[in-house]
Amino acid sequence: MRFQGKSRLGFYPLPLSEACRLRRFLLFPDQSTSAVDPCVGDGVAFEAITSGAELLRYGIELDAYRAEQAKQRVANIIQGNTLEVYCAVECFGLLYLNPPYDWALGPAESRRTEQTFLSHTYRWLKPDGILLFVIPGERLAECSQILASQFHDVRVFRLEAPECVRYKQVVVFGVRRTRRERERLTDSDITRVRLHYAGLARNPSQISVLSSESEARYDVPVSGPAQLVYRGLPLDEVEDLLPQSAAYRQAGRILFAEPVAATGRPLTPLHAGHVGLLACSGLLNGIFGNNECRHISFWQAVKVVDKTEEEEDGVITLRERERFSNELTVVYSTGEVAVLK
Repeated sequence: MRFQGKSRLGFYPLPLSEACRLRRFLLFPDQSTSAVDPCVGDGVAFEAITSGAELLRYGIELDAYRAEQAKQRVANIIQGNTLEVYCAVECFGLLYLNPPYDWALGPAESRRTEQTFLSHTYRWLKPDGILLFVIPGERLAECSQILASQFHDVRVFRLEAPECVRYKQVVVFGVRRTRRERERLTDSDITRVRLHYAGLARNPSQISVLSSESEARYDVPVSGPAQLVYRGLPLDEVEDLLPQSAAYRQAGRILFAEPVAATGRPLTPLHAGHVGLLACSGLLNGIFGNNECRHISFWQAVKVVDKTEEEEDGVITLRERERFSNELTVVYSTGEVAVLK
């Protein structure tokens, strides 16, 4: 996963427009039922998918800030790693799963996180429970074993919102098989369905686009309250207590360099090269000025590509030359931002 994705903990929320389309495919019972989102994020998509239904909502979110946001929409929230949350099997009537898109390193082999999250959570669905699974279309092959053996009436649709197109997202609808249905399956049945998913993964463009009008309805079964148990470490509490540890303070002297401060005036005037070195090393960053001219300055080195064009005997030659330059970002107290290059 790219650094930007890791910084968001793999959080790529489903656009609200697509969530509203998914809602049209679901029929909720008159009696109370329960639904779970193991990667609930801020809870906006999950709230839209289950809107207007009388049900108990459960969610799991790794990020503490997003977990607090989700609590405003979802009554039962666990802040922690989904893979360290446990629940009795066959508890929920609806499972909405939009997991991180990445590789997970294991002791024996590496697996896709989409497959790992599905393997951990699909057992929470009761027989005839409904699965909504949002993943990149090219990852259908990795999840095909579980989808083929554990679910029937499976339909796959391509999502067309700009963010979904960017990540080639599809949604998988499925109904959890009963134990008797699973026992009747043959190896050839599973192999045939897996080959179908592999074909879709190789060519996601052949998958139909999710329409605004539902072609089929999925009946969410009645289910009672569930209990999610988190057995992982309280990561945010550990992070808050860590700086108070004596071992951490000793290691900090080695791992974290003391901030360098430049004070006083130089003995001789600085040349342009000296100023550039000081600026790019961060020694000229800080707060300067007074009143409306008060500002924060931040210097950094940027790569610049100079392009030249030469023509000789009718042949045009394009040349590119890379060099480094300085860039200064200034943020004024008025909110104005200036970037000087």
